[in-house]
Amino acid sequence: MTSDALLTSPPTPVDTPQDRLRRAKDAARSVARLTSDEKRAVLHAIADALVARRAEIVEANGEDLVRGEHDGIGASLRDRLRLDDARIAGLADAVRQVAALPDPVGELVRGQRMYNGVMLEERRVPFGVVGAIYEARPNVTVDIAALALQSGNAVVLRGGSAARSSNTVLVSVMREALSAHGVPADAVQSVDAFGRDGARALMHGRGFVDVLVPRGSASLIETVVTESTVPVIETGAGNVHIVLDVSAPDDWARDIVVNAKVQRPSVCNAVETVLVVRAGAERLVGPVVAALQREGVTVHGDATVASLAADVVPATDEDWETEYLSLDIAMRVVDTLDDAISHIRRYSTGHTESIVTADVRNAERFLDEVDSAAVFANASTRFTDGSEFGFGAEVGISTQKLHARGPMGLPELTSTKWVGRGSGQVRR
Repeated sequence: MTSDALLTSPPTPVDTPQDRLRRAKDAARSVARLTSDEKRAVLHAIADALVARRAEIVEANGEDLVRGEHDGIGASLRDRLRLDDARIAGLADAVRQVAALPDPVGELVRGQRMYNGVMLEERRVPFGVVGAIYEARPNVTVDIAALALQSGNAVVLRGGSAARSSNTVLVSVMREALSAHGVPADAVQSVDAFGRDGARALMHGRGFVDVLVPRGSASLIETVVTESTVPVIETGAGNVHIVLDVSAPDDWARDIVVNAKVQRPSVCNAVETVLVVRAGAERLVGPVVAALQREGVTVHGDATVASLAADVVPATDEDWETEYLSLDIAMRVVDTLDDAISHIRRYSTGHTESIVTADVRNAERFLDEVDSAAVFANASTRFTDGSEFGFGAEVGISTQKLHARGPMGLPELTSTKWVGRGSGQVRR
């Protein structure tokens, strides 16, 4: 494993990772029996505890930030790692939002009466144990735990060495809240103390872990997808595109691109490449580049972009496939909308794409033909987010097509089972 999220020096353990997986599986049965009201009460207790212990959380997070700076982790990862009073309040609010969402467990998906009178229903049920491997994202510790509990699951977390102090406190806060409400604390667990062995236990926990979600760098995700023997929902990297069509309004083009790049450049739904249709390039390129540069963005542009704007860094082929996660952006002029869509097909990671246009037909064509988890017309790519979609929080943004795609909320942490009610019928 190459990702530093899987690296740490474990202390002498008092138990094993496998022991924790077994206890999580046992706890999952208790969580699955909780009523909607009981789950809501537990989540509100977690939210209140996060706020009450925010000083302790910030102090632990400070240790992680100092260690991260010493270890030379990048600015984008440090931004994801940082917790302050405002972000902790946001985490607590997200937990309360999850608590307010409809409980998916028991939801009727479909039903029918068989020819012989047996009544069939397909209903949502919890997975059981949800595993998560991620790096430098203490907010994920809380988001995934809240979503898992509200959907009736236990959760086992591997948060990586960069956030180990923060995650230790966050997990402790949640476990204490569970115990105070009579829910087994083992419904929320961490295997961080076991380092690589903890990560391997999650990836090889077939029979104990029902689904595993990786979040983080491309190398982390590739490691989990390649090595796991349990089902994985892949959350992919975000090489995100915005197309400026010929008819793109000047203010929409400028505001959407700047927002998508600048508002939070270190996240996976930030735009990385802007494609400008040639007939609108002379009008659009200069103002958009200037607006980006005023915000400190370095523009990597092709020859046409460089001829229409000042201080543009020459783009290379590598730029078209780069997820910068920084104040850098690639910009290219293409001849037609067809060429823009072809570029996206070649370089996109299937996360999010957007078009800015006043042409309804071009907008609908783009929405129909671009095959990514989320596609927008005349809106920022930053909206691809569980909280923005009304999910309260998200497990991750799935870029695969099986089971779940796009931001994953409560329904995506459930499976289904068939329930049949008969009156003595036998098959003949």
